[in-house]
Amino acid sequence: MAQHYRFDKEKASRRPGVTPLKDAIDQMLDKYRLRNRFDQSYVVAHWEKIMGSAIATRTKTVYIKEKTLFLQIESAPLRDELFRAKAKIIELINREMGSELLEEVVFI
Repeated sequence: MAQHYRFDKEKASRRPGVTPLKDAIDQMLDKYRLRNRFDQSYVVAHWEKIMGSAIATRTKTVYIKEKTLFLQIESAPLRDELFRAKAKIIELINREMGSELLEEVVFI
């Protein structure tokens, strides 16, 4: 007769003193004060996901310095439209990151 595996939640729980990897990385980023720099690089790396492919394909340069997002946009009409939507861009990125990462957007 075949035996079947039965999940036992009590036996599967974590041992005391074991920290999940996500928590350990978060603690390291906070301890060495790298959280802000990590969040900035995340925004640059995931620009297409955050803003969409239509905007990302027309964006030449994206970087963040001292809570200011610098964007170089190829298309003048798109730049004008994004200029009017500065507050929305700041809100969208800050919501995505879960912190006050940006205060200003500058078009170069």
